[in-house]
Amino acid sequence: MRRDSIYYQILQQFPTCLFELMGVAPNHAKNYQFISVTLKETAFELDGILLPSTDSEPSIVYFLEVQFQKDEQFYERFFSELFIHLYRYRTTLQDWQAAVIYPNRLAEQRDTSLYQALLQSGKVHRIYLDELGETDSLPLNLMKLTITSSDKAPTFARQLAQKAQAQPAIIELLTTIMVYKFTNLSRDEVREMLGFTRTELKNTRFYQEVKAEGVEEGRQEGELAILMRVLKRRFGPIPTTLESQIQSLSQAQLESLAEAIFDFNALADVQAWISTLK
Repeated sequence: MRRDSIYYQILQQFPTCLFELMGVAPNHAKNYQFISVTLKETAFELDGILLPSTDSEPSIVYFLEVQFQKDEQFYERFFSELFIHLYRYRTTLQDWQAAVIYPNRLAEQRDTSLYQALLQSGKVHRIYLDELGETDSLPLNLMKLTITSSDKAPTFARQLAQKAQAQPAIIELLTTIMVYKFTNLSRDEVREMLGFTRTELKNTRFYQEVKAEGVEEGRQEGELAILMRVLKRRFGPIPTTLESQIQSLSQAQLESLAEAIFDFNALADVQAWISTLK
């Protein structure tokens, strides 16, 4: 399963869930944006950082790492990345917190003796998804779904689907997770499993927003801007070459892209779709 992409989408759209996991007031999320960071001149890349939305005053930065594969040097790498970032941006930061999401305790590095002071400082939150209790939070339940066994996942997913009827972003993520879990099924077959139909998806507020805003703008530029925003919301940053290809599409092709957008699992699918137009 492409968990990095899934967790990036969940946390980018619902940053409140990270604060919930760390025991921080969720309303803080409105002041933050979730990004992925590559540390230049190093081989390091942080899964995600929650940065303040404004640069007004030094504030708290939140680091995130999703670790599903056991790595006996994980903390060496993670703390190296973290402290390099603090070194480079010290004047803009007041404090820091970090969260590491594991599927279970078995995935964690065994020898942590060098880092006990940090791990017990209250700044590092180790989250084991299999130990999360029941919650009404749909984003947190999406995380739990990623580790749910294949025999139990359909039932759990249908329960979430019933609660997510008015939340198109949840519907998309729920469908994507199940597509990754059941690679032998098409996206339409997964929708059928969850009780969704293409017609129902087109009636969601998310889809209607794309169409309605495009009609209201009445210009190709308006439709293009909305599509780019939707793609970035789903998949993160858009490569310059792909963005140029989308910008060159006609009005009719942009409308067709809006129709097809629910079938895409990754930016590679967008690229493949555009290739069929040639």
